[in-house]
Amino acid sequence: MYKSYLIITDSGGIQEEAPYLKKPVLVFRNVTEREEAISLGVSKLIGTSAEDLIYAVVQLLDNQAYYSSMQKNCSLFGDGNAASKCVEKILAYE
Repeated sequence: MYKSYLIITDSGGIQEEAPYLKKPVLVFRNVTEREEAISLGVSKLIGTSAEDLIYAVVQLLDNQAYYSSMQKNCSLFGDGNAASKCVEKILAYE
């Protein structure tokens, strides 16, 4: 995923991970539970038709400003430090 230019997915987990890597996400679904990414503009819900998919990919390939607008540095679904925070809390409890 790190080496990808953009991500096309219907996976909820990938929708969460790709924005962390600053990769634009095209969500190949009609609905998503990850509305935060859509609202922030790092993901775009494109539906499931081939025409919509092709249009969305071409937009990202041909329009650098649009592509850049979807490359926000964000950690919508956590910062990757959950395990160390849990250990800190457990050790503090003892």
